[in-house]
Amino acid sequence: MSSFTKNWAKPPSGGFRDKVKGSVRSSGPLKPRLEQATRRIQIQISKLDTASTKLKDRDKKIFSKVVAAIQKHDMAHASVFANELSEVRKMNKMVTSAQLALEQITMRLNTVQELGDIVVTLTPAMSVIRGVKGGLTSVLPEAENEIGEISGMLSGILVDAGQLGGSTLNFEAANEEAENIMSEASAVAEQRMKDKFPDLPAPAETSQTGTISFG
Repeated sequence: MSSFTKNWAKPPSGGFRDKVKGSVRSSGPLKPRLEQATRRIQIQISKLDTASTKLKDRDKKIFSKVVAAIQKHDMAHASVFANELSEVRKMNKMVTSAQLALEQITMRLNTVQELGDIVVTLTPAMSVIRGVKGGLTSVLPEAENEIGEISGMLSGILVDAGQLGGSTLNFEAANEEAENIMSEASAVAEQRMKDKFPDLPAPAETSQTGTISFG
């Protein structure tokens, strides 16, 4: 049985050499640790989905307030509600984008079968996780620590995989791939927002009867 196979699926032996290695590397075989990290990412995806649903409900309520204010020709309150709605939609786009990015990472982690796959997959994944963490800090502060722990888990796995396989990490290529993942997630999130949420009615669209045309 190869060294990688042992470290991939089975606990390390209790020999002195393994204990020394364990002092500088994360303990435990790679596969269970990778599966655990993937499960924790999936939990975060579920939490983001819940947060997005709450923001959608909040969006509908504020949108109704905007419409009601415009119908009453109360443009002062309509402007306040419109600004609040804009912020809610920004947060929802950020949450949706983060959710999509994490889903991409989960899909990639689920395809990992070999040592080389770990290095190639985790290097850009680390950049994506950091990007998601930074973006969610202001929206979901409680997610910061949880995603930070996931980042630490993946980092430990990546270091161990690199040491086992003697791989050189190509951070430049990984960062470029991570940027592509984040950009694609952002673009899809923006399109979803356009598809799901109506545009705000402009004051000019309010007729004398108080009826608003959404175009």
